[in-house]
Amino acid sequence: MIRTEGLTKQYGEFTAVDGLNLRVEKGEIYGFLGPNGAGKTTTILMLLNILKPSRGSVYLLGEKLSSASFDIKRRVGVVSEKQYLYNEMTAGEYLDFFADLYGVRDKSRKIDELLEELNLLDVKNRRLGAFSRGMQQKIGFARALLPEPELLILDEPISGLDPTGIKQIRDLIEKENKTGKTIFISSHLLSEVEKLCGRVGIINKGKLLAEENMEGLRRRLSDVVELEVELSEAKKEIIDALSTLDFVGGIRKDGSLLTIKVNSDRDYRAPISEAISQRGGVVLGIKVKEMSLEEAFITITQKNISLLASSSEKV
Repeated sequence: MIRTEGLTKQYGEFTAVDGLNLRVEKGEIYGFLGPNGAGKTTTILMLLNILKPSRGSVYLLGEKLSSASFDIKRRVGVVSEKQYLYNEMTAGEYLDFFADLYGVRDKSRKIDELLEELNLLDVKNRRLGAFSRGMQQKIGFARALLPEPELLILDEPISGLDPTGIKQIRDLIEKENKTGKTIFISSHLLSEVEKLCGRVGIINKGKLLAEENMEGLRRRLSDVVELEVELSEAKKEIIDALSTLDFVGGIRKDGSLLTIKVNSDRDYRAPISEAISQRGGVVLGIKVKEMSLEEAFITITQKNISLLASSSEKV
């Protein structure tokens, strides 16, 4: 649904996006992450054909993007971080205007359904200038969904929303994805991206550092994992025995809960359980403490920054 080949954008000597190769498959929810200034917005503007690449190509919905790609644009819904609305229009008038522009059939029913889903039906006749930022963001979502696009490109789609609004948008994104829509999300709220996205791409200083699912990111980013082992009683002799195992890198004790650092090369839950039972211990539960998306994001961007710094020192 989205493919870029060597996508590059330069402003004089500054390279905002550097040889970007993205691939977003049909029907997936894909998270696009990076620190401020990483090149996310520039990439999105090129995906939308608002900015022309210095080099490289963009393919949307299986077609190469060009200046004559208006038909493709009609099949793509966009929600940006900030909505630019006609403040003198009511919500109903605004959506009716875009429904006519998109040629939406049965527009009144579609508009009411979207407003009700976003908890905005009771303000349908209120002027947009009186809307809060969160309400304006929801209107932007309703506008993007009116023509039932195949692809949604969302740039900070839950910006300005309260927890209730965030959940409403999250539920709507999941619902739209279940109907077959492909969704590309750029967001700073990593906890939401982790809940929604099957894969993520991480960009820093214009370069794509990783494009993986969470499990793949964790494998790449850490040589160790943490196991949380709950015991009926965490005896000293059990902890001492576990500490002698060559794959154990450290143990923390909190009552009857042990947090054990082990190598990530294999699953060590069975040998740990065996070592505990040999010392008369009873294991009540073992679970892997997974790295969060936020931890993965920080790790991979810091690694890249360190590599760039060390490279410059050698020059």
